[in-house]
Amino acid sequence: MPNAPADLAETPASVRFRRALGAVGLALAAFLASGCGNTLYAVQISAASSKLEEAHELGAEQYAPYEYWYAYEHIQKAESEASEADYSDAVNLAETGEEYAEKAIKLARNAHRGAGR
Repeated sequence: MPNAPADLAETPASVRFRRALGAVGLALAAFLASGCGNTLYAVQISAASSKLEEAHELGAEQYAPYEYWYAYEHIQKAESEASEADYSDAVNLAETGEEYAEKAIKLARNAHRGAGR
């Protein structure tokens, strides 16, 4: 900075520190991004499996077969993808499975209400 006052000029040490800090931040972000896939998958598959179990207990195979089996197959495929360490796809599949399990639960509950249960 040719026209900057002496107290605002960057010293070579401050430039090196800033670069080092940026490199550490980038390395930390890469580490966290690579290590979280299996954790995110575990949380998502647990939620999806719980919803599917609830749908099963409500008889969703009978009252909402499309939604139930769509959820079931997505959860199975999520488990397969996770076994190959493809956690991004596994998380997406588990999310879809959970979404359809929730739809199956809703339809099964509505069917129970309609039947007076």
